[in-house]
Amino acid sequence: MTRVAIAEEMRAARDDFHDLVEHAPRSELRRRSNGTRWTNEQLLFHMLFGYLLVRNLLWLVRGFSHLPDAASRGFAAALDAATRPFHVVNYLGSLGGPRLLGRSGMERAMDRVTGSLVDLLDRADDRALRRSMHFPLGWDPYFHDVMTVEDVLHYATVHYRHHRRQLTLPGAQAP
Repeated sequence: MTRVAIAEEMRAARDDFHDLVEHAPRSELRRRSNGTRWTNEQLLFHMLFGYLLVRNLLWLVRGFSHLPDAASRGFAAALDAATRPFHVVNYLGSLGGPRLLGRSGMERAMDRVTGSLVDLLDRADDRALRRSMHFPLGWDPYFHDVMTVEDVLHYATVHYRHHRRQLTLPGAQAP
């Protein structure tokens, strides 16, 4: 996938996120999502959280890419060992996130994070986008054993799209 395509899919997800948050009645946001224990509002926060997580993962990829391969392999193994606590924190964070930020705060956070990731894509050279590290396979079904910066940036929207299909908001199943 090209950097232009990744930037475009992030912008499209940002616009879609705004549309979902702005047009969903409060009662629909409180409805259960499909296939998760979250409400639609909590799931929307989790979709935003995927982009926020990616911003932080990029620091790890950049750092570990300068170390021997065994360093990131060992780090990924340690993270895999902590998969269960990660899933608990991931779940609980999405319970409280929408209360903390509210609708407008979630929209502003989505604007900021996607904007910063698109800016990074615009500024990065090809070498920087090819930096890589090992990832904890137990944390997410879309993680691969080794992921580049470019892979991680694309992952954010893959994660978004996966969870978007679980929303039970009217009209949310279209894209």
